[in-house]
Amino acid sequence: MLLKNIVAETRVDAHLPELVSAPGPEEFFLLANQLPTLCWMARADGYIAWYNDRWHAYCGTTPDAMAGWGWQQVHDPDRLPAVLDAWRNAIAEEKPFEMVFPLKGADGVFRPFLTRISPLRDVTGKVARWYGVNTDISAQMEAEKALAISRNEYKTLTDVMPQMVWSTLPDGFHDYYNAQWYEFTGVPAGSTDGEAWNGMFHPEDQDRAWARWRHSLETGENYEIEYRLRHRSGQYRWTLGRAQPVRDVSGKIVRWIGTCTDIHDAKIAAEQNELLNRELSHRIKNIFSIIGGLVALSARYEPGAKDFARSLAQRITALGRAHEFARPHSEQSRPQARQTSLKGLLDALLMPYELNGKSRVFLEGDDVSIDDRGATPLSLLFHELATNSAKYGALSHANGTILVAIRHENGSLEITWTERDGPVITAIPAHEGFGTRLAALSVEQQLGGSLQREWRSEGLVATIRFQSAHLVRA
Repeated sequence: MLLKNIVAETRVDAHLPELVSAPGPEEFFLLANQLPTLCWMARADGYIAWYNDRWHAYCGTTPDAMAGWGWQQVHDPDRLPAVLDAWRNAIAEEKPFEMVFPLKGADGVFRPFLTRISPLRDVTGKVARWYGVNTDISAQMEAEKALAISRNEYKTLTDVMPQMVWSTLPDGFHDYYNAQWYEFTGVPAGSTDGEAWNGMFHPEDQDRAWARWRHSLETGENYEIEYRLRHRSGQYRWTLGRAQPVRDVSGKIVRWIGTCTDIHDAKIAAEQNELLNRELSHRIKNIFSIIGGLVALSARYEPGAKDFARSLAQRITALGRAHEFARPHSEQSRPQARQTSLKGLLDALLMPYELNGKSRVFLEGDDVSIDDRGATPLSLLFHELATNSAKYGALSHANGTILVAIRHENGSLEITWTERDGPVITAIPAHEGFGTRLAALSVEQQLGGSLQREWRSEGLVATIRFQSAHLVRA
């Protein structure tokens, strides 16, 4: 009867239109008891006159024990004074009330509840009743606590990493940088959030960095770029930026995680090495030119040696061309190979080993397209094979020859180098030179292939296998 009386008393506006098939007090009573939360009603002065069944089931109490201000017995004594003050202030000011505090369950365990209380006013605007709900938020708070711990662990991990770490929202909005970023750049925390990071790059790199980042955001492809990043000293230092998307179980990108690695010293060292390499190559080509000039000059005074001198000069010139292919190259020095086929490249490389105008190296089989990506490692390899053959193998004998067979099938390429009519091989060489090791590494690392040598008595047989797609840039 108490709930029915309260429902009847709180119909405070007789001018409101009646609802069609409006529920009666009994239906409200059933609804209130079935709500999946603790709820109650109080008079205007805060005296609680009714609790639903869930309240008593959770607290293990009775209506008589809880009536009025009896609810205090299920509150944490340490928090109760603050709860009373807040509740009394809400009553005095006639304002809604919201607070989180623990309630003791029938098992004696205190759990956090979110409590919300709203007033019901009469036609004069005065508070006639208070309606309250208490919602168990212990699982939510445990989840938030676990998330906070996870975030703290993530922050600790990234802050101790010896490189800059950052992350963005799916749309690319930067919302996190680790301590190394701020240590390197010297900028205030939060000043590079959003899109402000691009202003940290060298002006000449900004458009390129933006374009690459937008492409990754649009396609979901990994992000990788080298740019100059402003150091706290004001110097721009070369940095390698990388980022990968984090996806949920459906494949949707939920975050980007990125790093910035200072590569300035390595970049400068590589540029210096490239400069030295180009200077050394220039001097070697000059030596070829000088030797060719000396041969031509000597032939003027030895008319009988003109044919020999012409042949020797041609070999020297061919060695110069082979050197340009075979030497290690960078992106800047790499030549645009004039030969666009494998056979054309091998012809150019092996031309110096003709004897009396006759070929000693013979090519057979398939031909495939090639550009500078494949030309450099293959040039290094075949230059090394030919040089060693001229010193110790078939090309060191007047009648010695070499057959290079090329077989291309289903994207796989096999090249077999077979030496004939050279000195008899009685044992496998005990020493492997640096050039030979370098040639093998160029095949394995740059072409992703393999190099096998078979030391037959009649001559060396070398077999090279790799995918033909590795001969050209994608």
